Amino acid sequence: MKRRVVIMGAAGRDFHNFNVVFRGDPTTEVVAFTATQIPFIDDRLYPAQLAGPNYPNGIEIHPEEELADLIVDRAVDDVVFAYSDVSYEYVMHKASEVMAAGANFLLLGPEATMLEASVPVVAVCAVRTGCGKSQTTRYIAELLKEQGLRVVAVRHPMPYGDLVAERVQRFATLQDLDSAGVTVEEREEYEAHIREGTIVYAGVDYGAILAQAQQECDVLLWDGGNNDLPFYRPTVHITVVDPLRPGHERAYLPSEVNVRMADAVLINKIDVALPKNVEAVAASVHELNPDATILRANSVIEIDRPDLIAGKRVLVIEDGPTLTHGGMKLGAGTVAAERAGAAEIVDPRPYVTGTIAEVFERYDVGPVLPAQGYSLAQLLELEDAIRRTPCDTVVIGTPMDLRHVITLDKPAVRVTYHLEEIGEPTLGDVLEEVIRTTAHSLVG
Repeated sequence: MKRRVVIMGAAGRDFHNFNVVFRGDPTTEVVAFTATQIPFIDDRLYPAQLAGPNYPNGIEIHPEEELADLIVDRAVDDVVFAYSDVSYEYVMHKASEVMAAGANFLLLGPEATMLEASVPVVAVCAVRTGCGKSQTTRYIAELLKEQGLRVVAVRHPMPYGDLVAERVQRFATLQDLDSAGVTVEEREEYEAHIREGTIVYAGVDYGAILAQAQQECDVLLWDGGNNDLPFYRPTVHITVVDPLRPGHERAYLPSEVNVRMADAVLINKIDVALPKNVEAVAASVHELNPDATILRANSVIEIDRPDLIAGKRVLVIEDGPTLTHGGMKLGAGTVAAERAGAAEIVDPRPYVTGTIAEVFERYDVGPVLPAQGYSLAQLLELEDAIRRTPCDTVVIGTPMDLRHVITLDKPAVRVTYHLEEIGEPTLGDVLEEVIRTTAHSLVG
C-alpha cells in the first residue's frame, strides 16, 4: 500500500518538495497540504495540471489548524514539515502534535530537494527573514554583470494567486509585475532587481523555471526567501547573518543548516549592531562552520527627503514579513526616522482594522505598520490605516515604493538601503572562481 502523506507548508517549499520528491513517486500518495504564515492561501487546491497524472483531482490545501484531524481522518502515515523561519521549539511542538495524532514527522534535506543547473549557481540565503538577502543579491548581480556575465535571478516562491498561471513567471519590466497582479510582498522582492536590469524568475514548478531561466544566463543567482535552503545546488553558497539577532543562526530552522553549508557567511548591518553582538555572531559562525569565509558589511540607509522627517510626527511602514514571522520590531524605516530627527514615531495600532488588526494580535511587531498587501481588500485596509493615523509624514521603509500600489493623503519619504562591504575578504574574492571559469568557458 502507498504511504499516505501530508505536507505542511506556506505556499513555497511545500510545493517544491512535492514536485521534486513526491509527484512521480508510485509508493506515496500526498492526501493534503496544510498552509500557514501567509493569509488567504488555505482552502484552495494544488491543481491537477501541476500535481501530475497521479493526482487527477488535484490536492486539497487546508488550514494548518486542521492538521491533527487530517492525520486521523485520512489515515496519514507521514507528515513532511516544509516551511521556514521557525524556531526549533516551534518545530518540535509541531512534531509532538503530529506524533500524538499517530503519524511520523519528517524533514527533507537539501540533497533530496536541490535540482542541478547547467550553469553556475550563486545562492544567497540567510538565517532569518530581514537579514539583507535582497540587497546582497542585487550587489552580487552587479558584480557579475560588471564582468560581462549575463545574470538571471530566480526568487524563492511566493505563489499566492492562480497556481496554474504562476507555474513559471518571468519578470523583465515593471509592467510585467502590474500585469501579473503580484502582491506587495512579491513586488518588494522583484521590483529592485528589475529596476537594475536583472530579469527575475519565480513561480511554482522550479524544475520548469530552471529549464527556462538557465537558457538566458551565464550565472544563475538564487535569491532565497525567509531562511530557506536553496532549491538549486549552489556552486557558491552565501549565507547572510544578522547581528541584531545574535544566536538566531543556531536556533531557527533551517538557519543552522545554511550556516553549516555555506562557502561564505556575510555578517550584515555592522553599522547598526553592537560590536559585542557582531563578534558573538562571528564566533558562532566559526564554531558551526570553521571553513567558511566570513565577510562583513554595512546596510547603508538613504532617505530621499530627510527634511520631511526632522521635527515631524511620522508613521513608519516596514517590510511585513520581517516584522511578522521574522520577529523584528524595527527596520530601515525606523532607523531612518530616528537618524533624521523625527519628533515622534506615531503608533498605528489604535487606527488599524480588519486583517491588519489581526496581524498585530498575532505578532508583537511594535509601534510600526507592517506592509500587508496580499489582496486588494488588504491594500485598502493599509491605505485606511495610514489615513486614520495622525501624523505629518509617512516613512516608507519597505523594499518597494508603496505609492505605486496605494494612494497616500500625506507627504511620504522613501527609505532605501544598499550593501557596503567592509574590508577583506570581499564578495568579489568569494566569486572569483565562478567569474574566472565562466568567463573562460564563454571565450572558449
